[in-house]
Amino acid sequence: MFFGISDYGAFVAAIVLFLAIPGPGNLALITSTSKGGIAGGLGATMGVIAGDQVLMWLAVAGVATVLATYPTAFTAVQWAGALYLAWLGWKMWTSKPGDAPVLNIRPRHYFQQAVAITLLNPKAIVFYMAFFPLFVDPKTHGGLISFGVMAGTIAALTFLYGLAMTMLTHYLAAKMRANPMIGRWLEKLAGLFLIGFGIKLAISK
Repeated sequence: MFFGISDYGAFVAAIVLFLAIPGPGNLALITSTSKGGIAGGLGATMGVIAGDQVLMWLAVAGVATVLATYPTAFTAVQWAGALYLAWLGWKMWTSKPGDAPVLNIRPRHYFQQAVAITLLNPKAIVFYMAFFPLFVDPKTHGGLISFGVMAGTIAALTFLYGLAMTMLTHYLAAKMRANPMIGRWLEKLAGLFLIGFGIKLAISK
């Protein structure tokens, strides 16, 4: 038992697994690193962490219940997220040599980009609302302290994961500079995936 968390080891393992699943956050991190180097990757990592923290505490506050009660609001945010991801993907897919990068090189822009991508997925709030109770022991739960430990654990694991992905992507990006065509097609592939994520978010129920 750890701060009212019924199985802390399983909680950590589940978070690591979720981090490794391909998604918009991972693509933003990889693209940010390839464009802005280590500073860009770390900026995107901090953006994902910030966005996740907002969603987690909104879930704790019961925003998921409000979204379920007012489905129109949920749908509006869902479509906003879908259009944003699809727009990013289209810009990446149609970019030409010499065009300005879709994601700005300055780290603060990577941070903002990652925050936006994370926040514009309202289903994440519902996910956290359903996920947290799986590891809460009602007999020893410490209220906000327990949720704080969970949120802090997720932030720490996300940072370590983001750091590892940033270093790996930076190393591979250095190798690809010898062949710019590879980098261009990888950017187009990332754009295609973002369009796919946007469509999936829009049509999912």
